[in-house]
Amino acid sequence: MPALLLDGQGLVKTIKFKSPVYVGDASNSCRIYNQMEVDELVLFDIRASSQGVPIQFELIKKIVSECFMPICYGGGVKNLEDFRRLFYIGVEKVSVSSLLFENSDVVKEAINIYGAQSIVATLDIKRSRFRKLQQVYLYNGKQRIKKNLDEVIAILKQVGVGEIIVNNIDREGTWEGFDCELIKYFADNTEVPVVALGGAGSKADIKTVVQQGHASAVALGSMAVFQSKGMGVLIKFPKLKELKELLENK
Repeated sequence: MPALLLDGQGLVKTIKFKSPVYVGDASNSCRIYNQMEVDELVLFDIRASSQGVPIQFELIKKIVSECFMPICYGGGVKNLEDFRRLFYIGVEKVSVSSLLFENSDVVKEAINIYGAQSIVATLDIKRSRFRKLQQVYLYNGKQRIKKNLDEVIAILKQVGVGEIIVNNIDREGTWEGFDCELIKYFADNTEVPVVALGGAGSKADIKTVVQQGHASAVALGSMAVFQSKGMGVLIKFPKLKELKELLENK
């Protein structure tokens, strides 16, 4: 699935959550992915949480109305009313990050109302500079939480989210491949689907993270918006036939 970063009215792509580059109009880009018949689309508003910008409900509504694939939205979700409005305008799944650790009761309530399958936990993870531990960061990589990954998994299970997106900040936008060990850790220690994000640079990387990282699904950032590494913008996505042949070929 394409994983797109919303910045204002447009889409950007970052490298390790820094140096955003404009890659196109949000509505138009999503319309193209719809024509490509992608399975699902993930849309993160990178300002909504980190800068306290309100959720762009009208823009999201426009995007949803023009697309026929399921859309997962994340960014700035703070209360049940936010969940209600997002689901009302047609969003299939809502992703939460900081809310999980700062007010998990709201997430639990949303799960009780809308079902676990509709609530996704997105974890942005990178290694600490000195201790070399993998740690979860909030607010677009700006704030580290003081919990190890085992404690994070315990919270996810206790809250009851239905899906987990694991995003490696150190790999994001680098085209260097997924952190299969990190993905496998979450896939093997939880009972819900785990989506790999951060680092895809080739179709081979998709196959590797599914087979070796035990990912249930794969999200593409740079591969979905650039021709190739170091080249210009091109909204694209592997064809369904290519992906089936890739994953069926052991």
